[in-house]
Amino acid sequence: MKTPTLYIEGPAFWAPTLPGWETARAVFRGEAQPADPLAKRPSPQLLAPAERRRAPDTVALALEVAAAAIAASGRDAAQLPCVFASAHGDLGINDYMSSTLASDPKLLSPIKFHNSVHNAAVGYWTIGTGCMAASNSVSAYESSFATALLEAAAQCAADQEAVLLAGFDVPAVGALASVVTSRELLAVALVLAPARTERTVASFEWSLASGAPAAPRPPSDAARALKANAMADALPLFETLARGKPEALALPLSATLSLQLRLEPQG
Repeated sequence: MKTPTLYIEGPAFWAPTLPGWETARAVFRGEAQPADPLAKRPSPQLLAPAERRRAPDTVALALEVAAAAIAASGRDAAQLPCVFASAHGDLGINDYMSSTLASDPKLLSPIKFHNSVHNAAVGYWTIGTGCMAASNSVSAYESSFATALLEAAAQCAADQEAVLLAGFDVPAVGALASVVTSRELLAVALVLAPARTERTVASFEWSLASGAPAAPRPPSDAARALKANAMADALPLFETLARGKPEALALPLSATLSLQLRLEPQG
């Protein structure tokens, strides 16, 4: 059975070198240079000031791109189902938790424990926006974005309603840095819709393919600089959106399965 065509709205992007989709789009197109000096971590206005100060990097990044995607799509965040993705969650907090539990468990911070769960970011999002629609938090190591995109696409197609997708990861620290490849801050988001609207930036056909995924197109220098982040499997899609030309992509889901996309820019 052929899957239905879906539509992309409101692409959002944040990295210290590419702080915002307009900057990232221009750099990916070769029309601008990455930010210098590096941008400071975003401060999510969705949160109250006290929560904003306590929010870990994962929450700050996720809420920044999710809010930007919603604003660009013109949709109501309170009404939109959402899928958030992170390969590892908050690696800094996980390192702190492990070290504290090993040395002096009584010193464990309740706030850090609260923020250690994998669905912390989507929890902050749904509380902050008053969203009562379905929410999900996905993890699939280096294929986390592709897996979340498949989840969001299937949900959008099945329910015939728009879905917010946000992906984010942060640098590994401590002992985890020796076994986890994640060295940068990176977050992306977009809205998938079942029908074309005035906010549509691209349409795409999608399917699953078995066998080893095809080699991706060589990344730009700006994207290559972000390859060390665990969310880097999102980069080919966002580079394609930036270029604005029809393109076929194969996003690996595993060593023997990939999500095949055929993107067609709109407008």
